[in-house]
Amino acid sequence: MSMPGPLEILVIFVVVLLLFGGKKLPELGRAMGEGIREFKKALQGQSEDETKNKISKES
Repeated sequence: MSMPGPLEILVIFVVVLLLFGGKKLPELGRAMGEGIREFKKALQGQSEDETKNKISKES
């Protein structure tokens, strides 16, 4: 499977813009970013509670 070219990326962006509208895109991007961060934390074996406990123990 090859990487999408610039034209394909542009077409995908236009379709997403039409589906969600300009006002929803920042919210959608923020939600995706948070989801990716949580996924990475889960892969590393850290939950929010573990991270908060480590921070409170260090203080």
